[in-house]
Amino acid sequence: MEFKHYSVMLRETIEYLNIRADGIYLDGTLGGGGHAWEVCSRLLKGHFYGIDQDDDAIAAAGRRLADFADKVTLIRGNYRNARELLREKAVLQVDGILLDLGVSSYQLDTRERGFSYRFDSPLDMRMDRRQTLTARDIVNTYSETRLFQVIRDYGEDAFAKNIARHIVQAREREPIETTGQLNEAIKAAIPAKMRQNGHPSKKTFQAIRIECNHELEVLRDALEDMMALLAPGGRLCIITFHSLEDRIVKTAFRRAENPCTCPPQFPVCVCGRQSLGSVITKKPVLPGREELEENSRSKSAKLRVFEKKGL
Repeated sequence: MEFKHYSVMLRETIEYLNIRADGIYLDGTLGGGGHAWEVCSRLLKGHFYGIDQDDDAIAAAGRRLADFADKVTLIRGNYRNARELLREKAVLQVDGILLDLGVSSYQLDTRERGFSYRFDSPLDMRMDRRQTLTARDIVNTYSETRLFQVIRDYGEDAFAKNIARHIVQAREREPIETTGQLNEAIKAAIPAKMRQNGHPSKKTFQAIRIECNHELEVLRDALEDMMALLAPGGRLCIITFHSLEDRIVKTAFRRAENPCTCPPQFPVCVCGRQSLGSVITKKPVLPGREELEENSRSKSAKLRVFEKKGL
């Protein structure tokens, strides 16, 4: 299956990146290369670096960006290691960074990857298939308490406790090997009248995927390095799809803009912490009506932008 080239909030992201024709740009979540193509098409003497941990994404983006081969470098890795990966390429600063978080349409739509509750397939959910931990391991080995915490915190599901109990009861009868088996356990845990608002498995699958790929931990670890990578005047654009992701980004951007720890009654700052730059989007940018109609997966998207202080 080919990656779909639909990119969430494409117009807004490209506009906020403020691309210079001779600039250096990084996409830390390359996917199929949709955002990347738009960046590369605006570069003359500049260069584009794309990072993704999914081997399928690297292959798909390579095909998508073939016309720009002389100005593109693709790297298989995790964006949390972007600073180190770029240093190996002798790149110490970039003029813009994009992170489009969450799971790609390709991953959701590829049955054998085990991300979706829409197919009955082996439980997997690994974005990087080199890692050993899978969704199957989480579902079959985590304690009931830990499963409850994952589903409650990452899925924000009101029935998290009951879902965790039903998963444990189901796996005691036989191991839960497939998305179909997991669906049945979740369905049994949610009252019929409460299954009307979307698929009953949506929040639990999201939670297990986030846990499997350490998505929030990776984001927290990466943000400081991402802002350090920016050249003066450079911008970091992040698209989130989950309230916890958005909160992490919002907090990190605000702290970078105003890191002072002095009590408010102090007449002048004595802590010495200097602002790294400014938050360009005081409120998150949301998808427009037309995009929401074309792609329902964009409905939870939020774009936030940070600009590094100039010289």
